[in-house]
Amino acid sequence: MNKRFATHDTFVIEKTYNTPPERVFAAWADPAAKAKWFPKADEFDFRVGGREYNQGGPKGGPVFTFDACYQEIVPDQRIVYSYTMDLDEIRISVSVTTVEFKHTEAGTQLIYTEQGVFLDGHDTAAQREHGTKIMLDKLGEYLQKESTVEKNR
Repeated sequence: MNKRFATHDTFVIEKTYNTPPERVFAAWADPAAKAKWFPKADEFDFRVGGREYNQGGPKGGPVFTFDACYQEIVPDQRIVYSYTMDLDEIRISVSVTTVEFKHTEAGTQLIYTEQGVFLDGHDTAAQREHGTKIMLDKLGEYLQKESTVEKNR
């Protein structure tokens, strides 16, 4: 039997988007908008106590399962959720995430803080932070496209 262990870690990512907080928040709250920059949810219930759930992965590769529960939602200001991540049938992490939306002259400062326990060496905070940075860059691309479409109307 493999030795079991838990590694606790926290990371923080800050991004600035040239979009008002209510639009950045909406990109998290609206399932159609979120599906344009985050894997499309199989279930999406954006309310306190609601669930966001999706499964997917590369063709022929492992299946990742994201299973989140919204703990607190303050419109245009903050989202707090807990989630598990599985790799096939193996639980690889459990996290609590806070996403803060702060108004700035440029638009929105997003502060993403994840506190996680990474299990049995299947995942690390560094790997998760790397993937989250890519995800938040995709969010920025989505917001930029939406802003361009809005300006051209």
